[in-house]
Amino acid sequence: MRWDKTKKVSVNLHAKTDFYKMRVKPVYFLLIVVLLASCGEYNKILKSTDKDVKYSYAKKYFEEGKYSRSITLLEELVPFFKGTARAEESLYLLGQSYYNSKDYLSATEMFTTYYNTYPKGEYAEPALFYAAYGLYLDSPDPKLDQTKTYKAMAEFQRYMEEYPQNERSEQAKNYMFELQEKLAQKELLAAQLYLNLGNYMGNNYESAVITAREAIKSYPFSKYNEDYQMIILRARYEYAERSTLETQPERYRMVLDEYFNYKNTFPNGKYMTEADRYYKRAQSKVDALPS
Repeated sequence: MRWDKTKKVSVNLHAKTDFYKMRVKPVYFLLIVVLLASCGEYNKILKSTDKDVKYSYAKKYFEEGKYSRSITLLEELVPFFKGTARAEESLYLLGQSYYNSKDYLSATEMFTTYYNTYPKGEYAEPALFYAAYGLYLDSPDPKLDQTKTYKAMAEFQRYMEEYPQNERSEQAKNYMFELQEKLAQKELLAAQLYLNLGNYMGNNYESAVITAREAIKSYPFSKYNEDYQMIILRARYEYAERSTLETQPERYRMVLDEYFNYKNTFPNGKYMTEADRYYKRAQSKVDALPS
């Protein structure tokens, strides 16, 4: 069974010969005739009560890339085939039809149903992989709810545990890393939002620090770790700037502590110039303030 088929049709839009002009109407007429014949055939199959004929056409339409037609037929046939020799293949084929039509949510549902029903079945391995991959493809923007992202990661983890030696296991691991980075980016956006809110309706600077610190713990290998550390330094500095004289000495010293944390972790960091500026300002404030 083939997983995906893509047909390319090349059309010369600049051909303007007399011969081409003469052939336009006959060609269009022929296409209409073929289309009508195809629709007529499909309608006959839909009305047929012969399940074997319908199934053969469902597979035929799948091979031709007519996934909406194969889906329509298979949605009718899959419940009918339960407990028969065609149960496994028809269910898996329905999942593939959904997948190729880019209905990843329905595809994942079918693949998951297949794997849970036939864990030792002929298509168990690809079904489990594509159940996760469908969720991966359906994973939303980092600004949105990440429930699907967590589900995709759980399914990839399940796949790697079940098929650690399969060639797709490495792919699953890479997809998991990508999804983790998406979650890490979501935490970065949250920390940045707290920083931007400042003292609006509470101490959002502290919330920015807490969110960034938790993100560093949760995603220690993320490419956003330097950004987290810089948000902490910015938040400490902005909070100190807006503090009372009584609390400023302690809070500017916290700025200095975070500066050295950043500098020691990222000695050649992309924010080093900005970090040095905070350090100089904080140090001058500490030197000028009463101890």
